[in-house]
Formats: sequence, structure tokens, C-alpha cells
Amino acid sequence: MPTIAVMDMSGKQVGTMDLSDAVFGIEPNVSVMHDVVKNQLANRRQGTQSALTRSEVSGGGKKPWRQKGTGHARQGSTRAPQWTHGGIVFAPKPRSYRYTLNKKVRRLAMKSAFSSKVRDNEMIVLDALKLDGYKTKPVAQMLKALGAEKKVLLVLPENDPMAAVSARNIPGVKTALINTLNVYDVLNADKFIVVKDAVAKIEEVYA
Repeated sequence: MPTIAVMDMSGKQVGTMDLSDAVFGIEPNVSVMHDVVKNQLANRRQGTQSALTRSEVSGGGKKPWRQKGTGHARQGSTRAPQWTHGGIVFAPKPRSYRYTLNKKVRRLAMKSAFSSKVRDNEMIVLDALKLDGYKTKPVAQMLKALGAEKKVLLVLPENDPMAAVSARNIPGVKTALINTLNVYDVLNADKFIVVKDAVAKIEEVYA
């Protein structure tokens, strides 16, 4: 059973916590994590790119020159792909890149991501996040004390507008709730900070 230190906002250790083997102590499945991240990025694509084929470009109705005798290669239209202002071969058209993965695969990827953060010492359990107002400075000081000054994912146990607003101005910092966690954000963060009360909820959902 993995054991992790519990830190306060000043960066001091105030205790330890045992983590669930089923969620934070499995052997990370790199292949499954890759599949899920690829799926998430594909599902985020807008798929709105569009270009005109030769049949959609205006003009080109008249044959540029007669078929034979000019010394030029034969041409039927000035809107063929090899011409300037011509149509695009196999032009991209709006489409959806969305596809789904099995629920078991997504759950395994999440548990693999959690376990990889624990294994790499990139997970920090925060005793409590207490703010007395909508202020960025206390959050920035806390992150500096915890050694988390790059990309950070801060997981809150419940909706806390004060924490979310206070953290959103800090470059690279993202807040999340248990139901908004995803594999890409967890793996993309250099430090995965979870408020202590949120750890039990994560274990309850994914165990």
C-alpha cells in the first residue's frame, strides 16, 4: 500500500496517508494511457477544416487552348489542381473525429495515470486549501512552497469558486473536480496536487 506525505499550504509535512493499492498502486499500463490520451485529443478536434475541390472552384469553364498543335500540354480547365487558383485534390471537408473507448479501458487508464504520478513522486496531498478571499497571491505562494511552479493540476474535493478563480491567473495551473478529471490533464501536469478530502472520493470512484 503506497504511503504519501500530507503537506500544508506552507510546504510543511503534517502527516502521512495510506493510498489504495487498487487506484494508486497498480502497474501503469502505458499502452492504455496512450490510447486514451489519443482518444481525448481526437475528440477535442473541431473537424471544421474545409477546402474546395475542382468542381467547387468558380471559373474554368472554357478550355484554355485547343487540344493539339500549340506545343503546350493538353488542358481542359484552368481550375484543375495543377493550376494556380485550381481546386484541391482530396480536399478536406468538415467531419467528426470522435470515437469511443470501452469504460473499462478508460478506468484502467485513469488508475494507471494516478499510479504513475505516485511512482514518480509527482503527486502531492494537500491537508486543506483555505483562502480568505479571491486572491491569487496565497495560491502562488503555496505552489512555490510545495515546489510546484510549472504545470500543476489542483484537484478540489468540491466546487470552490474562490479557489478556482484565485488559481486561474497563474500560468500552467488548472483546477479540477473528481468528475472532471481526465487522463490527459493528469499526465500533462508536472505536479498532481490533490486536497486530502478529494483522495477518498477518488478512491471511492475508481476502486
